[in-house]
Amino acid sequence: MRDYRNFYIDGQWVAPVEPKTADVINPATEAVAGTISLGGVADVNKAVAAARKAFVGWSQTTREERLDLLLAIQAEYARRQAELGDAIIEEMGAPSSLAHGFHVGLGAGHLQTAIEVLRDFKFDEPHGATMIAREPIGVCALITPWNWPMNQTCVKIFPALATGCTMILKPPQLAPFSAQILAEILDTAGVPAGVFNMVQGSGGVIGTALSTHEDVDMVSFTGSEPVGVQIQKDAATTIKRVGLELGGKSAFIVLDDDALAANVAGATGGMMGNSGQTCSAGSRLLVPAARMDEVVAAAKTAAEAVTVGDPTGNVAMGPVVSKSQYNIIQDYIQKGLDEGATLIAGGAGRPDGIDKGWFVKPTVFVGTNDMVIAREEIFGPVLVIIGYDDIDHAVDIANDSNFGLAGYVSGTDVDQCRAVARRMRTGWISINGGFDFHAPFGGYKRSGNGREWGEHGFLEYLEVKSLLGYA
Repeated sequence: MRDYRNFYIDGQWVAPVEPKTADVINPATEAVAGTISLGGVADVNKAVAAARKAFVGWSQTTREERLDLLLAIQAEYARRQAELGDAIIEEMGAPSSLAHGFHVGLGAGHLQTAIEVLRDFKFDEPHGATMIAREPIGVCALITPWNWPMNQTCVKIFPALATGCTMILKPPQLAPFSAQILAEILDTAGVPAGVFNMVQGSGGVIGTALSTHEDVDMVSFTGSEPVGVQIQKDAATTIKRVGLELGGKSAFIVLDDDALAANVAGATGGMMGNSGQTCSAGSRLLVPAARMDEVVAAAKTAAEAVTVGDPTGNVAMGPVVSKSQYNIIQDYIQKGLDEGATLIAGGAGRPDGIDKGWFVKPTVFVGTNDMVIAREEIFGPVLVIIGYDDIDHAVDIANDSNFGLAGYVSGTDVDQCRAVARRMRTGWISINGGFDFHAPFGGYKRSGNGREWGEHGFLEYLEVKSLLGYA
């Protein structure tokens, strides 16, 4: 049983102003895994005051001082990686290989990327007699989700630290354990008092208090579209910057070539990773309609090969994060059946042999782009296969969405892949499995605004100042 009842404020672990606790449930066992405190407005006020005070000094530190701190954090992060992986298994049910692998590895990758970018980042650029200076925006509220806890937390904290900002982290209530360990890592590494602060609690209380606070200069939020809309409204009263990374219903276009079956299998298996709880998941698989029989056979085989079970064991897929999330996914599966989509794998209920935990069957439908299951973000292991007539049709289907976070194109003709990717109205596109920590990540349309990752992630936390007559 984990007991994390203190917040990290002004370099100290402190009790909440008003004691209030909540249990954290292990989604694989449905048992209580630990206890956290739920903070209130008074706790937020203390954390913001500490960050505001610390900003005076931290914003004036040198590049070298901030690099030294990031390197110290990197050493401590590496020392505690196994603990982080164990926490992620327990809090949100990621399988051991994924939790100790990609989950923790993404956090390490963002830290290494921040170090690389900071070494050469141009904070000052002369333009004739004018100097264009980029300066830290100030006190930042970082509000993160439960689905990729280290990725979404580290991609905000490390660029903010590197650019000279101070911050308050509001971790996800459903998956708070790894954030607690990360705060311990930052403390041990020597982050100055007040530069990093963390208050646990509900989004409706802590997120609202941060978004409306007059001494918070920026809010960076990753999560659902409705909450992102509310944060923008709350932040508008103080004209603070808001960075949003929201939902997705990303298209995965498989080209008509000899690699079709292999690419369909890869896309299907990839969709089931992290139990489908990924905002950038390729949840609409667009395939040549003339070869639908081959596609269905490949997708069915791939889905049925996904092993589901105890995340501490050797499985490919664990549970979804909560009973509520499980019920939402079950409702969507039923909607797919009610709409007339063809179920080719999975379906309603838990997998055979599992009677406890929030486990969902890897599910694949063949449907059309006007169905609810193709329009709305399900956030579970549910794939919708949609046939296209030609490439123009495929691009039209891909772009016919309210979202535009990510996209995927696979095929043997790389030039054709590039051409198709250029036409997709989305912010991040992987061609034949490409991946890059330095590539900006963020969405078009209702998938948000701003960009994270790499150099563009630094720009989120900087103001621009023009110094005329500087030369």
